[in-house]
Amino acid sequence: MTAFLLIWSPRKWPWPELPDVAKRVSTGVAVTDVWGCGFARSILPGDRVFLHRVAQEPKGIFGSGYVTRAPYEVPDAATKRGYRLCIDFVYDWLVDAHEAVVIPREMLRTHPFSVQTWDAQSSGTVIKPIAEGALEKRWAELTGKRKPPRLDAQPGPTRSNKVTAHAAAKKHAATKGVRKS
Repeated sequence: MTAFLLIWSPRKWPWPELPDVAKRVSTGVAVTDVWGCGFARSILPGDRVFLHRVAQEPKGIFGSGYVTRAPYEVPDAATKRGYRLCIDFVYDWLVDAHEAVVIPREMLRTHPFSVQTWDAQSSGTVIKPIAEGALEKRWAELTGKRKPPRLDAQPGPTRSNKVTAHAAAKKHAATKGVRKS
């Protein structure tokens, strides 16, 4: 299994639904989400993802999950190539990064984490094996060990509101003639 970084910048997307999504994940609901993965086409179902908050404090790792669908193209007229790559995944741990992160950026500057470039410009960066092993170990110490969530085991809504919020924002931008970056 390979691990990848998913980058979240509150400057680009404020993600107002994050507290509610984190609360649902903490109660055991298997919440799925869609995330852009840059140019990464090597991500496979079962691979691990870690969410990293960048650009504003608190910076650091605040969530994790497992990929459920390999990269696929989503039409996006705002990009030069006319599409963006996305993956589907299910969260196994998520905290409200508006308030705090699980592993702060300062810790990621120490060995063995420091071998990894954490402040990537886009999602889909492979986490190097030496950093991945240390990250998984520290993550388990801080969040506890658990099995990957079962998608078919939990009742209730299983899709993050962020997915519909992105679609609504894109539709709103299109009607205003504003180009979203």
